[in-house]
Amino acid sequence: MSKATTEKATEQFQSVFVEPARAYGSLTLEYSEKLLSAQFDAVRAFTDLGLAQTRSWLDVKDPESFKKVLEGQQKAAQDMGERFKGDAEKVVALSQEYLQKGQKLVEDSVKSATAATK
Repeated sequence: MSKATTEKATEQFQSVFVEPARAYGSLTLEYSEKLLSAQFDAVRAFTDLGLAQTRSWLDVKDPESFKKVLEGQQKAAQDMGERFKGDAEKVVALSQEYLQKGQKLVEDSVKSATAATK
């Protein structure tokens, strides 16, 4: 095998296998980071909300403060429901973005592989 043939084979291997694998790995890592960040944000928000609600029970001293805490619980439940909805939408959007970028990577890899074998 000549040096030129070896170089051509190396270039083809790089463009057909290595570069697409690296791009897919990078995309997957980016998606994982975003997903974990969203999950940590959600856990933190729900933990903070839960702790705040628990602390509010310490302020109950009479029927009026009891009523106020119950109203706060209802508001917190509504807020949590909205947060769940927003978090779910965020995860769906992240997943759709990952899917679209993944499909584009596959298309680009096929085009690159086709061009490299010519």
